[in-house]
Amino acid sequence: MENTTDTKNQPLCPSARPEMANSVVFAVVVGTVEEPRLAHLAEPQPVTEELLSLAAPVSPTEIFRFAGTCVQKECQHFDGANCRLAHRIVESLPAVVEALPPCQIRSSCRWWQQEGKAACMRCPQIVTDTFNYSEQLYQASDPSVYVSAQAAS
Repeated sequence: MENTTDTKNQPLCPSARPEMANSVVFAVVVGTVEEPRLAHLAEPQPVTEELLSLAAPVSPTEIFRFAGTCVQKECQHFDGANCRLAHRIVESLPAVVEALPPCQIRSSCRWWQQEGKAACMRCPQIVTDTFNYSEQLYQASDPSVYVSAQAAS
């Protein structure tokens, strides 16, 4: 399952799934169920079966944050130009850190490229798969909320 294709010219999605192209783990979820936070790795790690097995017995997406090549139009959050998920996170969620986290994917991160520092200040609270969604996080992550709001306008 190792992904090693060069992604220097393509933005990375910081909310990727491990099976996506060129996926790497860039952070580990720490904190509490009520207030998860990311601990960024010194270097992103390629996704391997061995790495994924470290999450057992839970899903790797509950323990790790993955980044992978942004699939753009193939993603439900992409509007043709921007990531609506990044935009909604910045609009809906409070900042949870006061300084930029030490993120090794920032230079190629779509959220950083699109939303800048505001995205980074909110990113440490994002867990790909959680069973303790706040209403704000649920609204930010649900693409149908955006579609419904656009239809009502």
